[in-house]
Amino acid sequence: MKPIGLLYGVVIFVFSSCSNNSEEFRTINEPLEFVVPSNFPAPIYNLESNPPTKLGFELGKKLFYDGRLSANGFISCGFCHEQRTAFTHHGHQFSHGIDDLEGTRNTPAIQNVAFMNEFTWDGATSHLDLFPIIPITNEVEMGETLSNVLTKLKSDTEYQNLFKNAFDEGEVNNENFLKALSQFMLMMVSSNSKYDKYVRQETSGQLTDTEMEGLAIFQAKCATCHSSDLFTDGQFRNNGLPPNPILMDIGREEVSGAESDRYKFKVPSLRNVELTAPYMHDGRFGSLAAVLDFYTDGIKDSPTLDPLLKNEGKPGIPLSLEEKTLLISFLITLTDETYIKDKRFAEY
Repeated sequence: MKPIGLLYGVVIFVFSSCSNNSEEFRTINEPLEFVVPSNFPAPIYNLESNPPTKLGFELGKKLFYDGRLSANGFISCGFCHEQRTAFTHHGHQFSHGIDDLEGTRNTPAIQNVAFMNEFTWDGATSHLDLFPIIPITNEVEMGETLSNVLTKLKSDTEYQNLFKNAFDEGEVNNENFLKALSQFMLMMVSSNSKYDKYVRQETSGQLTDTEMEGLAIFQAKCATCHSSDLFTDGQFRNNGLPPNPILMDIGREEVSGAESDRYKFKVPSLRNVELTAPYMHDGRFGSLAAVLDFYTDGIKDSPTLDPLLKNEGKPGIPLSLEEKTLLISFLITLTDETYIKDKRFAEY
């Protein structure tokens, strides 16, 4: 494991006022050690600009599970991002929001965000601190404004003290609000699957013959897009999914305005993929078997189809039924029970 040195040995003293009198007391805001798994690349997020701390993390967690971030006071971030399914909305094709309104995309997993440079299916933001603004202000998700959220938080004595303890200047403002949420999500590192233990040659990290065969198939036919031990290259690609005629989601083009980005979506990480059904940006597939059947027989050709998904000029990845079974056996080794059951991230 590779520790980020800047988080060692730093103790921040923050002064906070008691809610009922002017007496001041000293709160020790301990730094949290952000550890980079030895088989991971370096983080992309600038940890020096927002080093995770115990109190910042706790504030971010409280905010993550607080329905007051939404217009109706009920829909929290955690409503659509459930820990037991790698912080996805299991069983829901599309995200559900205020007044039971339904979005048009499947809820993505939250894991290893410190190592990402783009967020959401179409890359609507390239900074983790700005990511929460999107669901908070989306009219069918949380349907709120940041100014309204801050007004609610500023009127709450508990939150006033939590912000004072978590940040040097202690203000309840946009910057600290977003940084607190980032600190909570930054610590969501999923890196203790059976596969990880195999790669790091740790105890209980032996893969079965079936899983090893699946790994070999994965490396030959899937690992170009689902690359590195993050299992995504972070790029936007058109994987040949036939457009939904009702939604008409054009993907990355919505953000970039470039026709060359039509139907391109961010390559999702395959970590914990066993738990995150339904699959694809529109949640149209309910099983991994259905996903693999699509890649062999369902890809639709188009001008922006990723060239990697053409075999001898024809769309599709050649996979036998046996190879599909072996691939799924390997993909299950990416399930990280330590992460899924980590009490640090659990709802109160």
